[in-house]
Amino acid sequence: MPDPNAQPTPTAPYLAEGPRTALRRFTEADAAEFTARARESRAHHRPWLFPPERTDTYAAYADTLARDPAREGFLVCERGEVGEGRPDGAVTGAIAGFININNIVLGGFRCGALGYGAFVHAAGRGLMGEALGLVMDLAFGPLGLHRLEANIQPGNAASIALVRRAGFRLEGFSPDFLHIDGAWRDHERWAITAPAAPAP
Repeated sequence: MPDPNAQPTPTAPYLAEGPRTALRRFTEADAAEFTARARESRAHHRPWLFPPERTDTYAAYADTLARDPAREGFLVCERGEVGEGRPDGAVTGAIAGFININNIVLGGFRCGALGYGAFVHAAGRGLMGEALGLVMDLAFGPLGLHRLEANIQPGNAASIALVRRAGFRLEGFSPDFLHIDGAWRDHERWAITAPAAPAP
Protein backbone atom coordinates (compact mmCIF):
# COMPACT_ATOMS: atom_id res chain seq x y z
CA MET A 1 0.00 0.00 0.00
CA PRO A 2 1.41 3.45 -0.89
CA ASP A 3 2.63 5.57 2.00
CA PRO A 4 0.23 8.54 2.30
CA ASN A 5 2.93 10.42 4.23
CA ALA A 6 5.44 10.25 1.37
CA GLN A 7 6.41 13.62 -0.09
CA PRO A 8 5.86 13.17 -3.85
CA THR A 9 7.38 15.24 -6.57
CA PRO A 10 4.64 17.49 -7.99
CA THR A 11 3.20 16.03 -11.19
CA ALA A 12 1.50 19.21 -12.39
CA PRO A 13 2.51 22.87 -12.30
CA TYR A 14 1.27 25.02 -9.47
CA LEU A 15 -1.42 27.50 -10.44
CA ALA A 16 -1.14 29.66 -7.32
CA GLU A 17 1.08 29.68 -4.23
CA GLY A 18 0.72 31.17 -0.78
CA PRO A 19 3.02 31.11 2.25
CA ARG A 20 1.82 27.66 3.39
CA THR A 21 -0.13 26.16 0.48
CA ALA A 22 -0.11 25.82 -3.29
CA LEU A 23 -2.81 24.80 -5.77
CA ARG A 24 -2.52 22.45 -8.71
CA ARG A 25 -4.74 20.29 -10.90
CA PHE A 26 -5.71 16.71 -10.11
CA THR A 27 -3.66 14.09 -11.99
CA GLU A 28 -3.84 10.31 -12.38
CA ALA A 29 -0.60 10.06 -10.41
CA ASP A 30 -2.36 11.50 -7.33
CA ALA A 31 -4.79 8.58 -7.04
CA ALA A 32 -2.90 6.57 -4.41
CA GLU A 33 -2.19 9.49 -2.10
CA PHE A 34 -5.62 11.11 -2.49
CA THR A 35 -7.56 7.90 -1.83
CA ALA A 36 -5.35 6.96 1.14
CA ARG A 37 -5.93 10.44 2.62
CA ALA A 38 -9.69 10.10 1.97
CA ARG A 39 -9.83 6.73 3.75
CA GLU A 40 -7.90 7.95 6.78
CA SER A 41 -10.18 11.03 6.90
CA ARG A 42 -13.49 9.15 6.69
CA ALA A 43 -14.58 9.90 10.27
CA HIS A 44 -13.55 13.53 9.84
CA HIS A 45 -15.62 13.95 6.65
CA ARG A 46 -18.79 12.06 7.57
CA PRO A 47 -21.68 12.86 7.28
CA TRP A 48 -20.87 15.93 5.18
CA LEU A 49 -18.48 14.72 2.53
CA PHE A 50 -17.74 11.54 0.55
CA PRO A 51 -14.57 11.99 -1.55
CA PRO A 52 -13.41 8.97 -3.60
CA GLU A 53 -11.64 6.32 -1.53
CA ARG A 54 -10.72 3.91 -4.35
CA THR A 55 -8.46 4.49 -7.33
CA ASP A 56 -11.22 3.64 -9.84
CA THR A 57 -13.65 6.16 -8.35
CA TYR A 58 -10.84 8.70 -8.06
CA ALA A 59 -10.06 8.26 -11.78
CA ALA A 60 -13.67 9.01 -12.77
CA TYR A 61 -13.79 11.98 -10.37
CA ALA A 62 -10.52 13.51 -11.63
CA ASP A 63 -11.50 12.90 -15.27
CA THR A 64 -14.80 14.74 -14.78
CA LEU A 65 -13.01 17.70 -13.19
CA ALA A 66 -10.54 17.81 -16.09
CA ARG A 67 -13.08 17.50 -18.92
CA ASP A 68 -16.21 19.29 -17.73
CA PRO A 69 -16.07 22.99 -18.68
CA ALA A 70 -18.48 23.73 -15.82
CA ARG A 71 -15.94 22.55 -13.21
CA GLU A 72 -12.51 23.56 -11.97
CA GLY A 73 -10.68 21.27 -9.55
CA PHE A 74 -7.74 22.20 -7.32
CA LEU A 75 -5.60 20.06 -5.05
CA VAL A 76 -4.39 21.93 -1.97
CA CYS A 77 -0.72 21.06 -1.39
CA GLU A 78 1.41 21.91 1.63
CA ARG A 79 4.50 24.08 1.51
CA GLY A 80 7.56 23.25 3.60
CA GLU A 81 8.36 24.83 6.93
CA VAL A 82 11.72 26.22 7.97
CA GLY A 83 13.87 23.51 9.56
CA GLU A 84 12.43 20.59 7.60
CA GLY A 85 15.50 20.22 5.43
CA ARG A 86 13.96 22.11 2.53
CA PRO A 87 14.46 25.66 1.27
CA ASP A 88 12.13 28.17 2.92
CA GLY A 89 8.68 27.88 1.40
CA ALA A 90 9.46 24.90 -0.84
CA VAL A 91 6.33 23.03 -1.93
CA THR A 92 6.42 19.53 -0.45
CA GLY A 93 3.63 18.21 -2.66
CA ALA A 94 1.75 16.58 0.23
CA ILE A 95 -1.99 16.83 -0.44
CA ALA A 96 -3.78 18.65 2.37
CA GLY A 97 -7.23 18.83 0.77
CA PHE A 98 -9.11 19.98 -2.29
CA ILE A 99 -11.32 22.83 -3.44
CA ASN A 100 -13.51 22.53 -6.52
CA ILE A 101 -15.66 25.08 -8.31
CA ASN A 102 -18.74 23.29 -9.66
CA ASN A 103 -21.75 24.27 -11.75
CA ILE A 104 -19.94 27.19 -13.37
CA VAL A 105 -22.30 29.39 -15.37
CA LEU A 106 -20.88 32.26 -17.42
CA GLY A 107 -22.71 34.94 -19.38
CA GLY A 108 -24.56 37.44 -17.22
CA PHE A 109 -24.33 35.20 -14.12
CA ARG A 110 -20.59 34.26 -13.93
CA CYS A 111 -21.06 32.11 -10.82
CA GLY A 112 -19.74 28.83 -9.45
CA ALA A 113 -20.51 26.64 -6.43
CA LEU A 114 -17.70 25.54 -4.13
CA GLY A 115 -17.06 22.02 -2.90
CA TYR A 116 -14.09 21.37 -0.60
CA GLY A 117 -12.56 19.24 2.08
CA ALA A 118 -9.48 19.10 4.27
CA PHE A 119 -7.83 15.79 5.00
CA VAL A 120 -7.60 14.98 8.69
CA HIS A 121 -3.83 15.53 8.98
CA ALA A 122 -4.31 19.10 7.72
CA ALA A 123 -7.51 20.01 9.55
CA GLY A 124 -7.43 22.92 11.98
CA ARG A 125 -4.09 24.27 10.76
CA GLY A 126 -5.35 27.20 8.67
CA LEU A 127 -4.27 25.63 5.39
CA MET A 128 -7.73 25.54 3.85
CA GLY A 129 -8.38 29.18 4.68
CA GLU A 130 -5.25 30.23 2.83
CA ALA A 131 -6.05 27.91 -0.08
CA LEU A 132 -9.61 29.25 -0.31
CA GLY A 133 -8.13 32.74 -0.70
CA LEU A 134 -5.97 31.47 -3.57
CA VAL A 135 -9.01 29.88 -5.24
CA MET A 136 -10.98 33.12 -4.86
CA ASP A 137 -8.13 35.02 -6.53
CA LEU A 138 -8.25 32.59 -9.48
CA ALA A 139 -12.05 32.63 -9.64
CA PHE A 140 -12.34 36.43 -9.62
CA GLY A 141 -9.25 36.88 -11.78
CA PRO A 142 -8.34 34.49 -14.63
CA LEU A 143 -11.59 32.49 -14.47
CA GLY A 144 -13.66 35.66 -14.81
CA LEU A 145 -16.31 34.79 -12.23
CA HIS A 146 -18.34 37.39 -10.37
CA ARG A 147 -19.83 35.21 -7.64
CA LEU A 148 -18.97 32.11 -5.61
CA GLU A 149 -21.51 30.16 -3.56
CA ALA A 150 -21.01 27.59 -0.81
CA ASN A 151 -24.04 25.50 0.12
CA ILE A 152 -23.44 24.04 3.58
CA GLN A 153 -25.45 21.80 5.89
CA PRO A 154 -26.38 23.84 8.98
CA GLY A 155 -24.60 21.49 11.39
CA ASN A 156 -21.26 21.70 9.60
CA ALA A 157 -19.72 24.32 11.88
CA ALA A 158 -16.17 23.99 10.54
CA SER A 159 -17.26 24.59 6.96
CA ILE A 160 -19.39 27.57 7.92
CA ALA A 161 -16.50 29.05 9.89
CA LEU A 162 -14.19 28.65 6.87
CA VAL A 163 -16.39 30.62 4.48
CA ARG A 164 -17.33 33.20 7.11
CA ARG A 165 -13.62 33.96 7.71
CA ALA A 166 -13.19 34.33 3.93
CA GLY A 167 -15.87 37.03 3.80
CA PHE A 168 -18.84 35.01 2.53
CA ARG A 169 -22.26 36.22 3.66
CA LEU A 170 -25.26 34.10 4.63
CA GLU A 171 -27.91 34.63 1.97
CA GLY A 172 -30.56 32.08 2.76
CA PHE A 173 -31.74 28.61 3.66
CA SER A 174 -32.57 25.90 1.12
CA PRO A 175 -34.64 22.98 2.45
CA ASP A 176 -34.03 19.55 0.89
CA PHE A 177 -31.30 21.07 -1.28
CA LEU A 178 -28.92 18.15 -1.99
CA HIS A 179 -29.22 14.36 -1.81
CA ILE A 180 -26.36 13.26 0.46
CA ASP A 181 -25.87 9.96 2.30
CA GLY A 182 -29.32 8.63 1.36
CA ALA A 183 -31.48 11.66 2.13
CA TRP A 184 -32.30 15.17 0.95
CA ARG A 185 -30.40 17.59 3.19
CA ASP A 186 -31.14 21.19 4.13
CA HIS A 187 -28.38 23.70 3.34
CA GLU A 188 -27.47 27.26 4.17
CA ARG A 189 -26.48 29.35 1.15
CA TRP A 190 -23.32 31.42 1.64
CA ALA A 191 -21.90 33.63 -1.13
CA ILE A 192 -19.33 36.24 -2.00
CA THR A 193 -19.01 38.48 -5.04
CA ALA A 194 -15.91 39.82 -6.71
CA PRO A 195 -14.53 43.17 -5.66
CA ALA A 196 -16.11 45.99 -7.66
CA ALA A 197 -14.71 46.09 -11.18
CA PRO A 198 -15.98 47.15 -14.61
CA ALA A 199 -18.01 44.46 -16.38
CA PRO A 200 -16.07 42.71 -19.17
